[in-house]
Amino acid sequence: MKHTLYIVLFSLLFTSCDFFKSSDDLEPVARVNDNYLYKEDIKGIVPKGASKEDSTLLVNAYVERWARQLLLMEGALVNLSEEKQNEFLKLVDQYKNDLYAKAYLEGLVKKNIDTIVKQEEAQLFYEANKESFKLNDDLVQFRYISLPLNPINLDTIKNRFKRFEAKDRAYLDSISVQFRSYSLNDSIWIKLNRVAEKIPIINGSNKNQLLKKTNFLQLKDSLNLYLMQVNDVRLQNDYAPLDYVNTSINKIVINKRKLELIKQLENDITKDAIKNNKFQIYN
Repeated sequence: MKHTLYIVLFSLLFTSCDFFKSSDDLEPVARVNDNYLYKEDIKGIVPKGASKEDSTLLVNAYVERWARQLLLMEGALVNLSEEKQNEFLKLVDQYKNDLYAKAYLEGLVKKNIDTIVKQEEAQLFYEANKESFKLNDDLVQFRYISLPLNPINLDTIKNRFKRFEAKDRAYLDSISVQFRSYSLNDSIWIKLNRVAEKIPIINGSNKNQLLKKTNFLQLKDSLNLYLMQVNDVRLQNDYAPLDYVNTSINKIVINKRKLELIKQLENDITKDAIKNNKFQIYN
């Protein structure tokens, strides 16, 4: 932490000390010894529409921070040994080099990396690392409808909801305005705890019924009737379904490609420099 502070302070010294020198053409706002802060330097710190009071507070805070940094810097130069100052100067140079190199490599990676992960590659990665994808929670695929109590067409709704062919889904979509809430997408994996949060009728005594594959539930409370159909389940400590972890796998695979590409680019840049006589190691 101390090293980082000193690096920042040294960076400020070698940028601000030259930048804030007194000039006859500019109007100074503040001075710290031979270093000046000008009106030109604080133009962009006050947002448009700010009140006079807010503008004054922002400007004063900026000026005080500027002065404090320079005073700290000057104090450091007086009190730190030459050896320590040289050490920090090297760290400043290294920090600058690292920033530039990182930005350059990231630009090259962005241009050249393949961000498409084919399903076959995701499947291979999944199989090779299956133990890493064990579940910490119970998962369910299910659909549900919440209806007012005693709907007049309950039998039709229930039959179509359970059968759930294409024409049935179209019918349920067409009358969804009657539902209090619903979700007919039963291909999405959801944590059982989230289901319990979303549907108030689900509680500790009945939620395990949702962990029975292809199970149909009809429950009601004082306000609503709930129809629920379980499509599939995965229990805690089972292997997570591939489609549930596919997004994470894609990120891992792409990040692995990124690291490999960075290594390749660094090697190519070095080889190119040697080939063009820009880099040479002397015996």
